[in-house]
Order: sequence, then structure tokens, then C-alpha cells
Amino acid sequence: MQSYAGGIRLDAIFVDEGFGTLEALDFAIRNLKDLQQAGRMVGIISHVAELKEWIGARLELRDSQAGSEAAFVV
Repeated sequence: MQSYAGGIRLDAIFVDEGFGTLEALDFAIRNLKDLQQAGRMVGIISHVAELKEWIGARLELRDSQAGSEAAFVV
């Protein structure tokens, strides 16, 4: 990814998921965790319920009658 960005270090990555299978999801999560442990911020935009088990801290957005609500879940 960094070589495609002209050698610029990417300190934050946001992924809009489209993993297809749980095997691909598991592979992606392992690699994203490695990036996070290397000091990069990783954000994932997803509706996949399995991700909730793998991500310790997340910002959840929900619809409500009053409009959208956002809450951090740790």
C-alpha cells in the first residue's frame, strides 16, 4: 500500500469492508491488527456482526426515532 502512495507513510487506514467470506475476514483482521500493533490507526466500516468480537474499542452508529446516535463501546 505504501509503495502505491509514492512511498508516503500511511499512519491511518480506514477499510470499508467487503470481505466476502469468514476466511477472508479472518485474514484481513490478522493483518489489520498487525498494522495497528506497528503504530498505525486502523478503522473499519462494517455491518458484519463477527467484527464486534475481534475489535475491542469501536464507535457504533445506530438509527433512532430522534435521528442517528453514536456511542463508543469499549
